[in-house]
Amino acid sequence: MSCPNCGAPVASTDTFCEACGTTVRRLGAAPTVDLGGSAPPDPPDPVEPVEPVDPDPVATATAADPSNPTAATALGAPVDAAAVDGTGPALLDKTSFLPPPRPPTPDPAVTAPVGPCAECGGPVGPDGYCTVCGVRAQSERDHWREDPASWVGAVCDRGVRHVRNEDGMATAATEPRASFAALVVCDGVSTSTRSEVASLAAARAARDVLDAARPSAPDDPTARAAHWGRHLTDACRAASEETRRAAEEVGDPGNPPSCTFVAAVVQDGALVTGWVGDSRAYWLPDDGVAVQLTEDDSWVTERVALGVPRAEAEADGRAHAITRWLGADSAVDTPRTSSLRVDGVAGWVLVCSDGLWNYCSPAPDLRALVSAMVAGHPEGNAVAPGLLAADLVAWANGQGGHDNITVALARLEAGDAERWQDATLEITVPVRLDPPDGAQSPTAGGT
Repeated sequence: MSCPNCGAPVASTDTFCEACGTTVRRLGAAPTVDLGGSAPPDPPDPVEPVEPVDPDPVATATAADPSNPTAATALGAPVDAAAVDGTGPALLDKTSFLPPPRPPTPDPAVTAPVGPCAECGGPVGPDGYCTVCGVRAQSERDHWREDPASWVGAVCDRGVRHVRNEDGMATAATEPRASFAALVVCDGVSTSTRSEVASLAAARAARDVLDAARPSAPDDPTARAAHWGRHLTDACRAASEETRRAAEEVGDPGNPPSCTFVAAVVQDGALVTGWVGDSRAYWLPDDGVAVQLTEDDSWVTERVALGVPRAEAEADGRAHAITRWLGADSAVDTPRTSSLRVDGVAGWVLVCSDGLWNYCSPAPDLRALVSAMVAGHPEGNAVAPGLLAADLVAWANGQGGHDNITVALARLEAGDAERWQDATLEITVPVRLDPPDGAQSPTAGGT
C-alpha cells in the first residue's frame, strides 16, 4: 500500500502513515479480499513498512558555466547562454515525485512538537507523534513566523505534500519604517540529503552578515546601493560556507545538502537583491509597474534566452531544474544582484520560495493577489506583514501546497525617504574564476 497523501509505503495493517500521519484506513477496519462469496482469508501477518530511500538527484552534466563578465543589463534582457543541448550549464532538479525520504532524527532545538495534538488534543510523544491518535504533530520546523519590526514579517511552512520543511528563512529589521530590513530565503534542494539543515543554517548566516553591515552603510544613495551589493556577496558566501559545514555534518559526499539563496535589503529607499537559484524577490508598488527583481537560474530561463517560447519551456520535464545553487557540489558562491530605487513609493517588497510563485508567477498577477488580500483586511495596507505572509502561505496551500512555502514581506509607504530621480532596475552578473577549494564545477557532473 501507499499513503494517499505523500506516497510513502505503508503496511496493510497500518492505520496511519508513518511519514506524514495521514489516516490510511478506519480504526478497527481490517483489509478483506472478495473471493466471490467464499469466506475471507485469515488476516495477513504484520509486515514492516518499507523504508523510503532518498532519491538520487536528477541532474544533467553538460558543458561550461555560461557566466558573463560583470555587466549591468535591464531586467528581462536575454542573458548570454550557450545552447542548452550539449553546451549549456549543469542542472540540479529541485523536485522529485518519488516517495519522500524518511524524516531526519528530530533536533529538539528546532523540531520539538508544538503544543498538544491538533487532531484530538492528546499529548505528543518524544518521537513527534500523538500518543492517542498517532497523527504526526506539527513542529516549529514545520511552520514558524518572524516579525522583526512592525513593517516586516515572514512565514515559513511545510506545505501539504512534503513530509518535512526544507525551506529556511531569516529576517532582521529596525524601526522606523524603511530604516533597514534584510529578508533571506533559502530553498533546500529536495533531492539532496538533509537539505533542511543547509537551508536554515545558510539563511541565518546570510542574515547575520547583512545585519552586521547595517551600521556602516553610507548616507549617499548611490554608495548605499553599492555597499549592499558588496555585502550581499559576502552574505551569499557565508551561506555557501554553511552548506559546506552541513555537508560535513551529514556525511554524504556523493549527495551533499544544497539550497537556493535569495536576499533583499531595504534601507532608506535602496532596494538591493542578490540570488542564486530560483527563489525570487518582487517589488509590488501600490501604483506603477510591478517588477520581478530576480531572474531564475533555471532550465526554463536558459531555454527562453535561446528563443524557445516560455509555455513550451515550462512544459518540459526539466523545467524545474536549476543551473546554479549553493552546496559542496557547486563552485558557485557569488550571487547575481539587482538594485532598484524605491524611496517615496508605497508598496510591498516580497521575497519567496517557489512554493508560492509556482501558483502565481508574473509580478502583475502577484500584485493583484496581494492587493486582493490586503483589501480583505480592515487595516488595509496597514495590516501586519506577518499576517499577510500567513495569508499568502494559506492561499498557496489551498492551491495544493505541493512544495514548502516561504513568504517574507516588507511594507514601504510614500514619503518614507527623500524621492530619487529615477527608478531603474539594474542586474549585475558576476564572474567566478577561482572555485572554492574542494568544490566541483557544476559542469563536471558532480551532481
